[in-house]
Amino acid sequence: MADEQLEQYRSSIDNIDAALILLLAERFKITKAVGTYKAANDLPPADPAREEIQIARLRELAASADLDPAFSESFLRFIIAEVIHHHEQASAEY
Repeated sequence: MADEQLEQYRSSIDNIDAALILLLAERFKITKAVGTYKAANDLPPADPAREEIQIARLRELAASADLDPAFSESFLRFIIAEVIHHHEQASAEY
């Protein structure tokens, strides 16, 4: 019985992981378009003011969802760094 329960938990985790990957892929499709737009319009790859607003907003969301806000901030900063890297590449191509 315990093994069956564990497998159910693991199956749920696997489904959530797959959804996270698909959501990240969709997010990066959109941020790639933003990077192309910024490069075409001579805008800077990073927007520190927006990044800080987003981090504060998502820290609040994490806290309300009973998720460690520091973890969510670290995760978001990692994603932002990757997005900026993509935007810098797009700028270099223009």
